[in-house]
Amino acid sequence: MKKETGKGLKAAALSVTAVALIAGGTVSLNGGKSEEAAAATSKTKNVILFVGDGMGLSQRSAIRLATVGETGKLAMDDMPYAGLIHTSSTVPVTDSAAAATAFASGVKTYNGAIGVDKNKKPVKTVLEYAKQAGKATGIVTTSQVTDATGAAFAAHVEDRSKQSDIALQYLTKAKVDVILGGGEDFWYPAGQVGGFPDEPAEDPSEKSKGTQGNLVAKAKSLGYTYVTNQSALQAAKGGKLLGLFANEEMFQQREEGDGDIYNPVVSLPNMTKKALDVLSKNKKGFFLVVEEEGTDEFAHENNAKLTIKAGQELDKSVQVAKDFAKKNPDTLVLVLADHETGGFSIESVDDKDESGDGISKEDGPFSIPNSTEKFVIDWTTSGHKATDIPLTAAGKNAELFAGTYENTGVFAKMMQAMGLKAK
Repeated sequence: MKKETGKGLKAAALSVTAVALIAGGTVSLNGGKSEEAAAATSKTKNVILFVGDGMGLSQRSAIRLATVGETGKLAMDDMPYAGLIHTSSTVPVTDSAAAATAFASGVKTYNGAIGVDKNKKPVKTVLEYAKQAGKATGIVTTSQVTDATGAAFAAHVEDRSKQSDIALQYLTKAKVDVILGGGEDFWYPAGQVGGFPDEPAEDPSEKSKGTQGNLVAKAKSLGYTYVTNQSALQAAKGGKLLGLFANEEMFQQREEGDGDIYNPVVSLPNMTKKALDVLSKNKKGFFLVVEEEGTDEFAHENNAKLTIKAGQELDKSVQVAKDFAKKNPDTLVLVLADHETGGFSIESVDDKDESGDGISKEDGPFSIPNSTEKFVIDWTTSGHKATDIPLTAAGKNAELFAGTYENTGVFAKMMQAMGLKAK
């Protein structure tokens, strides 16, 4: 790959340096007590955890450069504390299931595991602890609501592919209050069409395939309001809400130029806002996980344009959460990723493409606002990488998250922030 040079790329290097400096720093207050010790005396009421799936530091830098320019700040970057997270599972290169289980339960496990340890024993999650403490809980995603990231916070299965089992556990075990995203196919049995047609033209492989009966009907019987579009979502009342807005993911991913689409029928910012409106009615607070899946799926397809677009939607959602936190200062907002996808590299624009046809041709060029500079994106893989990923934090007890630590540390710090003890 080419060496990153040029004025338009200095900000990416500065971003790496900034995270390293913050992560390595130590802040003292209150007569020498660390901020971490001081923060533990005051509980966080609400936690909003954003996961940009597959969104490594280079992705964040490209989203920033393409959105706000070299000197601008994304909502996800304009946060006072930062950390670096090691991403390994029981092997160096994690998948989303094992990574989310580490965040959710504080254990390292095998790839494909949902809420179970390496011996396939269930491990209690931070969402379940929050629910036990009387808080409301929610899962919002542009993927299937039962896909790996959300699932690891509210289900326990040995294999991430058991998405109908995961859906049933959401309703009857974890009793998640707000569930918004795609994946309707796993909530209806084969042959029973829901709100979205089987075998649609954009992807004929999509069709109802549930293994646990009609789970939408079950959700309704348990008091959930069920919605399938934006207007119904806006009008929905009550404290239990299920919204399924696509057969599978809320987008279509293919190689660039071959049917790739990012145009969810309900946007991630709108789902986030509705989830906050519902969950915040609980006087004891809430725990909410919000995932943007497109940053991972489009990187798997080496599609930089839509990787950036999905990241921009995530950033708008973070701003929604920050606006909420400004009015509710006992709220903690976290933004992180589970792993990096694609070996995403920001490079200068020139007439050479060193990647060839083995992985992907360079994507771009992409313009930088308020600048004459442009950049291109190159790739080294269509899979995951084992690089550390950045975390940014703002709000109540955000200082706990500065530093460099294992992905399992996110669980411990969220529990500490809320004043909850693992048992």
